[in-house]
Amino acid sequence: MRRDRLTAQIATALPDLTMAPVVAALQTMRGMALVNAATLIAELADLSRFGNLRQLMAYLGPVPSEHSSGASVKRGGLTKAGKSAARQLLIKAAWCYRFPARVSRGLRLRQEAQPGRSARSPGKRSCDYARAIASSPAAANRPTSSPPQIAR
Repeated sequence: MRRDRLTAQIATALPDLTMAPVVAALQTMRGMALVNAATLIAELADLSRFGNLRQLMAYLGPVPSEHSSGASVKRGGLTKAGKSAARQLLIKAAWCYRFPARVSRGLRLRQEAQPGRSARSPGKRSCDYARAIASSPAAANRPTSSPPQIAR
């Protein structure tokens, strides 16, 4: 399939790029697969040209427009600033955060089999849930190095 061939080409070209660690860091977020992360970095080019996140978001456009005159302030829809492809993929990726993250059935079964650890119960906070996942037996097989941080 053509999509699979193009994805494979992106995957083979990615290690040679200087922004490969940033693409890898973006892929840790839900909704940001290889193609989305590579597209976003290709659209933004050099991230160091933005002094802070506010400037980056103003460039991309997912900020409300504003019409001000004197004391009246009216905020409208999202601005059309920046590259539309980057803005659209950010919005589509954000839709993945509408619902809580799914836990694989195998991890849930392992947690239920271990006394003292329970899958998400009504009284548990989400940070406790994340801590339970991180301390699961599956976490022992993951590499301990953290993904590179994006400069803010």
